[in-house]
Amino acid sequence: MSEIPETASDAGGAVVWQSSPPGSIYDYIRVASFSIGPDGLVDQWSRRAVDLFGVTAEEARGKDPVDAFMPPDLRERGHRRVREILDGKEWTGLVPFRMPGEDRPHGIAEMYVMPSETATGERAALCIVVDVRALRRIETDLAASQAIFGQSPFGFLLFGTDLTVKRANRRFATVFGGSADDHRGRTVYDYLTRPEADRMTAALRKVLETGESVSELQIIGAPPGSSDRRHWSINLYRVHSGSGRPVGVAGLGIDVTRRQNAAREAASARRNLALLNEAGARIGNSLDLEATARELLDVAVPGFCDLAAVDLYQGLLTGDEAPPGRWGSSHDVGYGAGSAELRRVAVASAVPAGTVRVGRPRPSTEDGPRPDAPAPAHPTTTHPTTTGPTTAAPGGATTADPAPADPAPEARPAPAPPHDICGDTHPIEVGSVHRYAFNSPCAGALRTGRVGTVPGAEDGLVQSTLVVPMVAQDTVVGLVQFSRVKGSEPFGERDRALAVELAARAAVCIDNARLYRREHERALILQRSLLPPGDPEAAGLDIACRYLPGTVGSEVGGDWFDVIELPGHRTALVIGDVMGRGLRAAVAMGELRTAVRTLAQLDLEPAEVLSHLDEIARGLGAPAGAQQSARAHKARGPELAEVYLATCVYAVYDAVTRRVTFANAGHLPPVLVEPGGEALLLDVPPGMPLGVGGEPFEEVQVELPDGALLALYTDGLVESRDHPLDEGLSAFRNALTQPERPLEDVCDHVLTTLDTRHGEDDIALLMARVRGLPSEAVGDWRLPREPRSVGRARELARAQLAGWDLEPLVDTVELLVSELVTNALRYGEGEIRLRLLLDRTLVCEVWDSGLVQPRRRRAKDTDEGGRGLQLVGLLSAAWGSRRTPRGKTVWFELQLPDGEGAAEPTVDQLLSMF
Repeated sequence: MSEIPETASDAGGAVVWQSSPPGSIYDYIRVASFSIGPDGLVDQWSRRAVDLFGVTAEEARGKDPVDAFMPPDLRERGHRRVREILDGKEWTGLVPFRMPGEDRPHGIAEMYVMPSETATGERAALCIVVDVRALRRIETDLAASQAIFGQSPFGFLLFGTDLTVKRANRRFATVFGGSADDHRGRTVYDYLTRPEADRMTAALRKVLETGESVSELQIIGAPPGSSDRRHWSINLYRVHSGSGRPVGVAGLGIDVTRRQNAAREAASARRNLALLNEAGARIGNSLDLEATARELLDVAVPGFCDLAAVDLYQGLLTGDEAPPGRWGSSHDVGYGAGSAELRRVAVASAVPAGTVRVGRPRPSTEDGPRPDAPAPAHPTTTHPTTTGPTTAAPGGATTADPAPADPAPEARPAPAPPHDICGDTHPIEVGSVHRYAFNSPCAGALRTGRVGTVPGAEDGLVQSTLVVPMVAQDTVVGLVQFSRVKGSEPFGERDRALAVELAARAAVCIDNARLYRREHERALILQRSLLPPGDPEAAGLDIACRYLPGTVGSEVGGDWFDVIELPGHRTALVIGDVMGRGLRAAVAMGELRTAVRTLAQLDLEPAEVLSHLDEIARGLGAPAGAQQSARAHKARGPELAEVYLATCVYAVYDAVTRRVTFANAGHLPPVLVEPGGEALLLDVPPGMPLGVGGEPFEEVQVELPDGALLALYTDGLVESRDHPLDEGLSAFRNALTQPERPLEDVCDHVLTTLDTRHGEDDIALLMARVRGLPSEAVGDWRLPREPRSVGRARELARAQLAGWDLEPLVDTVELLVSELVTNALRYGEGEIRLRLLLDRTLVCEVWDSGLVQPRRRRAKDTDEGGRGLQLVGLLSAAWGSRRTPRGKTVWFELQLPDGEGAAEPTVDQLLSMF
């Protein structure tokens, strides 16, 4: 409606009336006026009449209004009404009218006619006319406006220019109480909290000032008398008068709480899926128990919670075994004794130290992100250190004192103390060993395998904690605690399910790491048990060796080396590498090493040894009963069995001749360093790896000078991802620049110089320095094939032992030499050769050209002979025979006397020969 005219005073104090601004009610209803003179003709015609009837004043004046504007059939009644009016009678009614030139009615006018007088006292009439169509339109618009405003299912408000409520609809009053009229004059501060009211007021001012509408303004509040927080979507637009003047702001509010909840649920589901996807990518990247626990906390903090801690069973960490599902059960620790021992392996926090109440408000499932939420602290994860002695903590918990942790590499906000996680006043430090009381939620979760919720203390930082057992294959391996601080969203059922899933994934990875660690340790024990104990000894050689297993993160390899003493002061040097990793590779290595030792005792040539090993390697993966078939159908071998491949170098060193015979099955070449010379790679044909089959192996014989250095090694020493094999070989040769140093020092220098800490593969290094037997330590004679050679052999042996100051062994050696030479005469062929070798032991060898190997047998009581080899076996430390290129050699070995005299055979031992 139009405003009441205002008044103002001019300089002289006179009142100046101001006209109403455009947009008054008369502009809408189109009121017109004209007057009729005493003669019944129009004498005055207003401008609004011009607009209403479409006739100018010049055209209307002097005309009979009945004849000009009324239809012909109504003119008689019209003239009668005019006469009555001129006689002084008022009249109000609806009158059809037509436009000039038209025969049919154009519209209906509501007319109010009142008598008047002219200046001469004659009677006249003043007519006020309203277009009924405009009135009907206004009536329709008001009804429509009332229907929209009053019957709308959404809250509707009309704010004035002073931002007070001018009108509210019934829906709004239903939500906020009272009748619609009760809300007139109120402001948004009567309905909303101050922060939300400030936002709403700012939006109203902006719309009122700029005319730009606001859509979907999100407002949070609660109806009077209710604690349920509601979400409203507000649409604001400016309202104008008919002339375009702003008269206020209209607001339409829609309750979108359900939509917001659905969106929040969808966002929560997306967040959980993203978190699970991140967990799948980040948890379990290593096979380390503690590292897996830290990976779990890196995912959970701050994406899921504010504080977190992981406890693992001490027995799991130390490698103890337990039946499925019995980790920490009452059966293990005694009923009522609480949980089994656990170790705190990791703690993570997104709450800065010193925070009293809220460290990082979490996006609430009720409210969504808050604009005033402070930024979270950088999450800090603490990892375990070596634990110290066990001490008793207050409150009945037993803990172990942790060793001091290394300082952090970069400045970060310190994590909240661990006791803030559990609400306990006695913090559990990372690395400490502790137990949970029997009635505590943590012990209950460990016993039952079910997640529990622990509310925080009223005066504490933590709002609530989820205590989640880590279960893998029905076995509880530990416990994880997820905590949220006050001010964050409380844990819901969806959060509980997510916590269980995160803990389960980490538990599976931890259990896999435990199984891997067990297999790795067993394989390592197996591998080390198969390596030579201590520093091997060999005749005519100084031996030094090193073995470095791969890191814990890599599997055990199949590297091995061995030093095997052979008859005649000869030594077999072996090094090899089974392709592949893990327990199967270690087992295959053990089988090959055992086979090498067995074949070495047969005193076969190196090439023959590798040929037999190749056959054995091809049968390693064959199922029972399939090895013969695999050998009969070599082309189908890979279909019948898993293929085991290995590389190997087998070398036999003779201390008397200082010759080494090599055979190589696909292994790296040996390195030789002669005195005063450079390190060289020996040209030994590599051959095919063991297990391939079909190719013979070649032998290479090399004579080594005294003091020469021979090195055998595996590829882990010279090859890694950081440098190719050629560079590694060159660096290895350069590291052997001072071979005259003590052999142990040479090994240490090689490992220090080369990149041996990459941990990608096992490293085996076997080094030998040649110390050949001096000529005075060898007695070598050739005897004709005649009976008196037996006596001659005794004389030569007695004289040689006397020269070596070994008189205590003379009688035994004479007796045994007589037996062997006699056997050579009786069962052998060709010339007889007698050789005595003195080193750490005394070795006697008798050579002949016969191919028949001696066989020890038990003689009958009535037999006069057949007890010679029994006597040799009884009196010697060891004896045996071997094939030679031209016959055979029978030998025995005696320990050197220690000053107490040689022990005589007992009567029982002598009688055992009969």
